[in-house]
Amino acid sequence: MSVNSNSPLFEHNHNDEPVFLASNMLESARIQKNLQRLTVPEGCLLDFDGELVDYLVANGKAKQEPAWPCFHTRLYRWSVNETEYGIIGGTVGASFAVLVAEELFALGCKALVTISSAGLIAEQYQTPLFLLIEQALRDEGTSYHYLPAERYAQASPALLQVVATILTDAGIKHECGKSWTTDAPFRETRKLISARRDEGIISVEMEAAALLAMGAALNKPVICFAHITNSMATREDDFEKGGDDGHETALKVCAMALSALINIKEV
Repeated sequence: MSVNSNSPLFEHNHNDEPVFLASNMLESARIQKNLQRLTVPEGCLLDFDGELVDYLVANGKAKQEPAWPCFHTRLYRWSVNETEYGIIGGTVGASFAVLVAEELFALGCKALVTISSAGLIAEQYQTPLFLLIEQALRDEGTSYHYLPAERYAQASPALLQVVATILTDAGIKHECGKSWTTDAPFRETRKLISARRDEGIISVEMEAAALLAMGAALNKPVICFAHITNSMATREDDFEKGGDDGHETALKVCAMALSALINIKEV
């Protein structure tokens, strides 16, 4: 028997209807916590590191939503050019990110953008760098619960084009390309990194493949950014994002992408 046929990851029938629904869980949590019913902003951002949320809160630019019923996270509202967005920080890892993303979509989110702090795989780039992820290598488990097994999860070409165009027109430096999504960053070896580099992969992160698979399976608009800030802690300046200026740029990139997604007519 092959490894694939013996793995529970490949036993899912993706046409079967799930039983445990985000909407049902959130309604139970709302009742338990005695909260008002909530509709989240149409555009929401998952900030995996949580630094963007901290920056917005510290500068009085984001306000916590008290009616958010999730047991694990806090939802904040922040506005850009009179448009209100939702933002949640600290949703690190594929399974956690997808859990919260499904909750956001269950409560009215129409478009989701995510941003991760990622490691640089390709040698021809310098950090920091924004990568608009076109494809994500599925070296994690969550995506296989949403889509049949393939090597990559794919972002919507139509969404990618819209977001890439708006960033280019605004003069924001970015790249488009492949990322490697892994569940185990501390198991990255020189041999694996070299193989991923040969495959044309630019960055490594922990969430994009699962989120793109979820978006495709549920027909929800999802765009994933990798903010490439490190070379797996091999340089003295690794993880440097540019301070407050870096936070402002990252928020601008994400807000522009959200604006484009919630205003697009067709996915």
